[in-house]
Amino acid sequence: MTIDQLSIFVENSPGRLAEITGTLADAGIDLRAMSIADTKDFGILRVIVNDPGRAGEVLRSAGCVFSVTKVLAVSIDDKPGSLSRILGVLAGENISIEYIYAFITRKKDNAYVIFRVEDNDRAVAAFTAHGVKTAGANELYEL
Repeated sequence: MTIDQLSIFVENSPGRLAEITGTLADAGIDLRAMSIADTKDFGILRVIVNDPGRAGEVLRSAGCVFSVTKVLAVSIDDKPGSLSRILGVLAGENISIEYIYAFITRKKDNAYVIFRVEDNDRAVAAFTAHGVKTAGANELYEL
């Protein structure tokens, strides 16, 4: 079970991130999670939004360069050791992680971790076998 993540190329200049997030906001797109990795000249803004299809249309119309990546979302207890446990599941199955980021929700004691891994299907199978709940697109989009 994967979800769509938008990876947006962002020039590293004052106000550019505000422009992009403002464009999404003006279109009624709600950010659920985000992460940014940057260099001196540019960054990659990774976002989970409530409507990735519409967000793609809006970004394309605004001239933004982006790609859609299939990632996994895992629901975990918001307490010490939860992340370590699910990372251990992937390590035990020898599944490499390209990157992760996490966010908390309005739901008490609940957090989500977004994973980009080498093999989504193997990771889902490993999580399922170890009782780790993966989250579907609708679950995240409707938070």
